[in-house]
Amino acid sequence: MGVVSIAVTQEDISMRGDARVFVVGPGFIGHNIIEILVEEGYSVHALTRREHHAEAIKTSGAVPVTGQLSDFDLIEEQSSNSDIIFQVATGDNLPLEEAILHGVRRRAKQGKATIYIHTSGAKVFDDGAKGMSKSEKVYYDDKREDMDSVPDDAPHRNVDLALVHAHEDLQDHLRLAIVLPPEVYGYDSKHDRLSMMIPNLTRFAVKHGYAPVIGEGLSVETQVHVMDLARGYVAVLHFLEHADQKEVLANPYWLCENGEEFSWKEAAEVIGQALYKAGKIKDPAPRNPPTELYSELCGPKTESYMGLNCRARGVRLKTLGWQAREKGIWESYLQDELPVILKQVDRTLT
Repeated sequence: MGVVSIAVTQEDISMRGDARVFVVGPGFIGHNIIEILVEEGYSVHALTRREHHAEAIKTSGAVPVTGQLSDFDLIEEQSSNSDIIFQVATGDNLPLEEAILHGVRRRAKQGKATIYIHTSGAKVFDDGAKGMSKSEKVYYDDKREDMDSVPDDAPHRNVDLALVHAHEDLQDHLRLAIVLPPEVYGYDSKHDRLSMMIPNLTRFAVKHGYAPVIGEGLSVETQVHVMDLARGYVAVLHFLEHADQKEVLANPYWLCENGEEFSWKEAAEVIGQALYKAGKIKDPAPRNPPTELYSELCGPKTESYMGLNCRARGVRLKTLGWQAREKGIWESYLQDELPVILKQVDRTLT
């Protein structure tokens, strides 16, 4: 369904104190985005299904909206009333995106424009290596042709393409950004939240006595600390607020990374050595897990998520002046994440 084009004005997309922001997914990444936005003067509402998370959102200065990702009517209504939307919950929920877009289209019919920042993921670059090789292919987000070269059946891609088509349809009524985070790491001490992948590999290693690796672990992945990523999301928002709409329409894709890469073999070796030194395992050498244990790793996506090459460069954010400020992945793991994980493990054993 087409929409009559109306140029975006300052009145269409209010800024700071006048703007209503709706955040879907106020978790590891999203809660830190909320706090930056509140500090900058935005009026923030956030979808949450847990009461204790609602209290934490209130403490951060935002308004909790009680609901789940499957509450599509609620999400559509909240989206229709919001100038700015962040979806930081999932890259694979097409019905959720459709609910958000229904809200955006309701605003468009009223002549209102919407900024929408969606979270996809750098797993979209999965090359099927399964840990057996390091790819020479590097993707750059300032080259639209690089991003468009991803196969339509790649992870997250069906949702990304649906949003791109909606962007083409809505034109000036939608300012879209698709953010593709790589491996996100770090410990958010303020909200007591850990990242997912590396801590999960650590728990697996403690339970089974070895650090898991897929294939030979030769595949490499780009990385970013959660706090650097949260600042990156807000930098994208500021770009969307001020950029010419032609520039916005030309390329919706944004990568955010700290310029470093790690191999999955390296990850397993660091985890194995750390746990060996801590007396949690008897042998630091990585091993290939049997397929029957994949359910404790990434399920049916284990060989993909732990064996892919994801070599991506976030040129656009760096052009805006964004810089990575936080610790590197292994410094963060050994100093911040591992002590928390080991305390959690010890509590489960007592």
